[in-house]
Amino acid sequence: MILQVLYLIAIVSEAITGALSAGKHRMDLFGVLLISLVTAIGGGTIRDIVLDMHPMTWVQHPEYVLMLCFFSMLTVMIPYFFAHFDRLFLLLDALGLISFSIIGVNKAFTHDFGFVVCVIAGVMTGVSGGILRDILCNKIPLVFQKELYASISIVACILYYILCVYTELPNIIAVLSTLIFGFGFRVLAIHYKLSLPIFIFDEEKMKKHNNKENKR
Repeated sequence: MILQVLYLIAIVSEAITGALSAGKHRMDLFGVLLISLVTAIGGGTIRDIVLDMHPMTWVQHPEYVLMLCFFSMLTVMIPYFFAHFDRLFLLLDALGLISFSIIGVNKAFTHDFGFVVCVIAGVMTGVSGGILRDILCNKIPLVFQKELYASISIVACILYYILCVYTELPNIIAVLSTLIFGFGFRVLAIHYKLSLPIFIFDEEKMKKHNNKENKR
């Protein structure tokens, strides 16, 4: 039950942020709906396709699509109202990341997949929607550039899998423990701007270095 509630909160908040992102890029209403849906349910859809899980969640519950379309159009009607709550949406995004990650692991686990596939399924569910949104908006995905994001999803997925498989804790305790840990970790990453080391390959420096070598 708690996963269902978290899932609904997560997809609604992601749909709203997706609609706002589409508006920043001056998209028409079809573009807004597409970006919203991709952001909200794209990760789960990719997971289900890759792991051959049918029916997909939104196919099984088409009412979710209608609900997301409603919130997308509501965002179009009152965009500045939602934009005022950008900090709230950052927190909801953190909650959604961990919720999606847990849901992905749980779904793969119930289909008898092993550790590696369960973790990949969780991360795929957590970050793929945002990646697709940014690609469609012609941007380098934020998950590759900013604070710790995908790495937090990985840690949360591993923690949840361990709690489910190697402890006798009830599932609700495993879910809440992972949620609290992952959410807190993400909030700290945002606050302190924690990130992984950045790899920079400068072609100009390489050319200068090669020129110096050739002159010798």
